[in-house]
Amino acid sequence: MKDHSMKNVLGISIFMLISATSSVALAQNDKMTPIPVPNQPTAITLGTGKLPESTADEAWHSQYGSVFARNVSIATLTPFLPSKAKATGAAVIVAPGGGFRTLSMENEGWQVAKALADKGVAAFVLKYRLNPTPPDMAGFEESMRQMFSGAARRPPATSDPSQALAPQIADASAAFALIRSRAKEWNVDPNKVGMIGFSAGAMLTMSTTLYGKDVNPAFIGNIYGPLSAVTVPANAPPLFIALASDDPFFANAGFGLIESWKTAKRPVEFHLYEQGGHGFGMYQKETTSTGWFESFVAWLRMHKYAR
Repeated sequence: MKDHSMKNVLGISIFMLISATSSVALAQNDKMTPIPVPNQPTAITLGTGKLPESTADEAWHSQYGSVFARNVSIATLTPFLPSKAKATGAAVIVAPGGGFRTLSMENEGWQVAKALADKGVAAFVLKYRLNPTPPDMAGFEESMRQMFSGAARRPPATSDPSQALAPQIADASAAFALIRSRAKEWNVDPNKVGMIGFSAGAMLTMSTTLYGKDVNPAFIGNIYGPLSAVTVPANAPPLFIALASDDPFFANAGFGLIESWKTAKRPVEFHLYEQGGHGFGMYQKETTSTGWFESFVAWLRMHKYAR
């Protein structure tokens, strides 16, 4: 989290969602196929503006039996609301991963949100702004190959994540503000709004918590994101972490984040799965990492946020 270049490392991760432990069916479905931009009638524009460096239109593709977006230049928030009978008053912003170049909208977004709404938690999928990529699929694939080879130009490093992720933190902060402003309409308690992120989305969740202004999430989830040590604020929210020990990016970098939370005497729960690779999300696999969601819901239930 201390280096802007981590965004490039995370960019690789979306193309390694299928680890050695993944099913054959998914591994055979790794081709990126362009698809039309889906109709998103309930998506709400967040009003954080368009990235000035974005010139290509938003584009979508399928891969691994799931759906991804890229060249997102306008941030949106899509609500998935529980029935009034089920609603607990809690809400969570869901931040998909994709290395800040693409977003795993289905596996780490919509499916997560639908499952949370079924547990009585109002869920909101954040389609945050991304680093621009070539408009055509061939160019996009080539840009990723260059990044794999180390040939792609790296952005300048910075020790300040609030600068490195400023547009994305602004998007997440706007999402918190919108939910709280419409809390009565959506049957949400303004004091019970949290956030969960996956990979790059986990990095955004942590950065928003630490550097966002007046955000104050009630709880946060870091799913296979960086675990670097941080300075923990006195009012840090309860933190849930899930990671596979065979994750190719973050499993061997230590567990400083957990130690930081513990040292600050703030609530933290950590699940380290034997297998699962990176990007398991809501994919049904034969590894125990598939159980992360029920563990997360049980944790929310323990904190009186879910049914």
